[in-house]
Amino acid sequence: MEEDDIKRGPGMKPMLLPDVERSEIPSPFNTMIRTMRQNGVEYPQIWHLFAFLPEATDHLARFTQAILRGPAPLSPGIRELIAARTSYRNDCPF
Repeated sequence: MEEDDIKRGPGMKPMLLPDVERSEIPSPFNTMIRTMRQNGVEYPQIWHLFAFLPEATDHLARFTQAILRGPAPLSPGIRELIAARTSYRNDCPF
């Protein structure tokens, strides 16, 4: 797959790691990436890293879910709003 063959949502820029972005290693993240691309929808670029090295990033995915969904004084919805606002300020799709 060539760089120009990768379909991205509007406004999505290519990664600085094209071999990671083109990886076809079977994983749930690659399935999600493929689905989002087929539908022309933006998705978090970090999914490419999760798909490329699942054994090295699994702890980060678990950590993120624990932070957003685990017991806390703030509801999961409020935590997602904070994450979305932070991502927006960093010009990063959430």
